[in-house]
Amino acid sequence: MTDLTLYTHPMSRGRATRWMLEETRLPYDEVILDWTGSMKSPAYLAINPMGKVPALRHGDVVVTENAAIALYLADLVPELQLAPPPGSAERGTYYRWMLFLAGPFEALLTARQAGALAPPTSAGYGQADDTLHVLQQAVRDQRHLVGNHFTMLDLYAAACLGYYMQVGVVPKLPEFEAYVAPHLARPACTAAASRDNALAAALPTP
Repeated sequence: MTDLTLYTHPMSRGRATRWMLEETRLPYDEVILDWTGSMKSPAYLAINPMGKVPALRHGDVVVTENAAIALYLADLVPELQLAPPPGSAERGTYYRWMLFLAGPFEALLTARQAGALAPPTSAGYGQADDTLHVLQQAVRDQRHLVGNHFTMLDLYAAACLGYYMQVGVVPKLPEFEAYVAPHLARPACTAAASRDNALAAALPTP
């Protein structure tokens, strides 16, 4: 047994969480849940009352929401430099983009998928085109969103952009594809994807 347990489903945002765990190189256990059964069970609702995945348990601590899990895990392994040093100027940039992606960016893409954008003055993403343009500018000719090496911010950004380009909600702009490609080729990402793909292949046929 380990101190870290991932609660997930192989066709969920938990895929990004597994990638995060693989990047930390820490051992972890996994609990695979199903959408309408174990994910809504009293036992799991005691861990995440939202009844959704992913969730990460670390001893007595439970962390949900992928951006929060990324921030938490990075700080468990400071020697890997998956986050800029606390108090540094780069740490501020790291927080800025992580919460931009978890907030305005994902809210915009969810609204687009639902086919109903909110008025710019009441939406956290403001003008829809501005949100994508800001991110396009941020990654243009950049391998990393902060500093000069890979961090959990790059993981989170690449996971978000990669998924939403795959499903057609984000256009496959050259800047986005160039930024995402090397991160998705990381050994930890391919290892995580291999495990989740194997689990997905074993799921019962609907």
